[in-house]
Amino acid sequence: MRQDGYSTQNGSTVDSSRKYVPPHLRRDRRGWDEDRYDDNSAPNNNSFSRRNFGREGFRDGPRSNSFGDRRTEGGRPMKRFPSKENGYRGGFGERNESNRRQFSNRNNREWKDFTGKERFYPDPFKGSDRHFQDDNMEPETTTGINFDHYDDIPVEISGSNCPDEILSFEESGLHPRLLTNVKLAKYLKPTPVQKNAIPVILNGRDMMACAQTGSGKTAAFLLPTIHNMLKMGGPAPEPEQAYERGYSRMQYPTTLVLAPTRELAVQIYQEARKFCYCTGIIPCVIYGGISIRTQFDSISKGCDILVATPGRLVDMIERGRISLCNIKFLILDEADRMLDMGFEPQIRQIVERTDMPATGERQTLMFSATFPKEIQRLASDFLYDYIFLAVGRVGSTTDFILQRLERVEEHEKRDFLLNLIDTVSGLTLIFMQTKRGADELEFFLTKKGYPAISIHGDRSQSEREEALHSFRTGRTPILVATDVAARGLDIPNVTHVVNFDMPSDVDDYVHRIGRTGRAGNSGLATAFLNDSNIGIARSLIDILLESGQEVPVWLEEMAERAQMTSRRGGRGRFGGKDFRRENSRVERKAFNSGRSSDNSRMNESYSRNNHENVNKNSAWF
Repeated sequence: MRQDGYSTQNGSTVDSSRKYVPPHLRRDRRGWDEDRYDDNSAPNNNSFSRRNFGREGFRDGPRSNSFGDRRTEGGRPMKRFPSKENGYRGGFGERNESNRRQFSNRNNREWKDFTGKERFYPDPFKGSDRHFQDDNMEPETTTGINFDHYDDIPVEISGSNCPDEILSFEESGLHPRLLTNVKLAKYLKPTPVQKNAIPVILNGRDMMACAQTGSGKTAAFLLPTIHNMLKMGGPAPEPEQAYERGYSRMQYPTTLVLAPTRELAVQIYQEARKFCYCTGIIPCVIYGGISIRTQFDSISKGCDILVATPGRLVDMIERGRISLCNIKFLILDEADRMLDMGFEPQIRQIVERTDMPATGERQTLMFSATFPKEIQRLASDFLYDYIFLAVGRVGSTTDFILQRLERVEEHEKRDFLLNLIDTVSGLTLIFMQTKRGADELEFFLTKKGYPAISIHGDRSQSEREEALHSFRTGRTPILVATDVAARGLDIPNVTHVVNFDMPSDVDDYVHRIGRTGRAGNSGLATAFLNDSNIGIARSLIDILLESGQEVPVWLEEMAERAQMTSRRGGRGRFGGKDFRRENSRVERKAFNSGRSSDNSRMNESYSRNNHENVNKNSAWF
């Protein structure tokens, strides 16, 4: 034993006074053994140490990993292994309650007008920020020549104490920052659903709103909801149990928007980005089909408005990443489908079996183009003293879509389609009933030299996004789709919708052809029918009559045969009437129908609008 505390064994020097120290006691800044054997505090010599060990050589190479000296180099200054008495709850550093609150700073954020600090916010109107997944923004839809005709659409509102409609965004009472963002988005004139829905939501009322496809429902619920959030001043405090385990990865959104499809969820999120610009409110989107870890990282940066599909939201809740205890606003877009047989259990699980505030303690909004009577009854379970809003002839199409029904046998459809594509220019959306049929038709069209791409539920999320982007930008002007693309999606500048396979439900037909004729633009919708579609013949006649269009003689004959065989197709639509109407007073009816039965006017309007677009002052999404 040498007098300096070291001994020689087998020709090597060993520190005989060195003792093992448990990790939870290794708190001294000089090292767990008073610097006698601390690699990070050893002199820089030729002996082996963590400091001298690098990737460029076994010894003496520069350190290239991220650990370094946790006291002064390669990491933040901290005590090495803090004890539990000092707030240690796992991991490096002292992440006790006070430090955690200071680190996250989520309860100290404010929502307000950050005008003058635009440079700190990614510009959603240019799509230049890759974080938001839409750096390749598609061209915006322009307002069509028929936009001003929407003032003639009938509006019916029922319920107690219904507020008056607004006539412009400026007189709506919206937050000044929102009005600025509306102007940046070039939306100057509210649509009928916006004129009536915005004051209802601003007054804190629950609402069930029906409006025709392409009528601006997204802005109708986003604008007043964001205004109400700004009035709150900031997010609600997180519950105390959020700090029981140190830094919590759980997010507590204030607004939840549920959508039935991934594409619709992304579309709503992109619009939310525009209206949240420079407000401090952070929108997020989660949906299935992509890595959940990527979405973990996204929501960890903050989440005030959460746009989600039901399946992925349930997954996030079960993983402990999202809590709904602070939800103040619940919005269901395409609510009739959300409450259909396939989605109702998930919606009830989210609303009734989580920590979401109960009905009456939150504001609930439901929007759709169709609201059958049975769906209204289901929806009323989630609403409190709600107002029912019907804009236009709900369950019907707009007057700006020229509908052509062609009697075509199954074996003749492909040849008929080729002739149709050659005669109509612009983006063409073709609907099929099956995924296999969509793939086969895409292959057929491509083989014939037509640029086509397909989209359906079996495609990965990246493939679906690529297909939509290719179609929107015009690189592939023919999109073959199943109903995954029919609900709520705003695909700009679609001039022609073809129902290659007719749906069995007339409401699905309405949603399909609603992809054209948007924002006051005229559009063309063609449908192939034969005896296999006899079940919806009567409902199709009703649709044509409601929009003032010609009914083919062969379709009337088909409807008569269907009546004799008692094969009435489609769900019983309730015509856009409040099913509580017998027990409630209709507050207001506004406007006349403004309907014209002159089919030649429709042809002229479609032909003219196919070559020009004017009036860029819309608020259509």
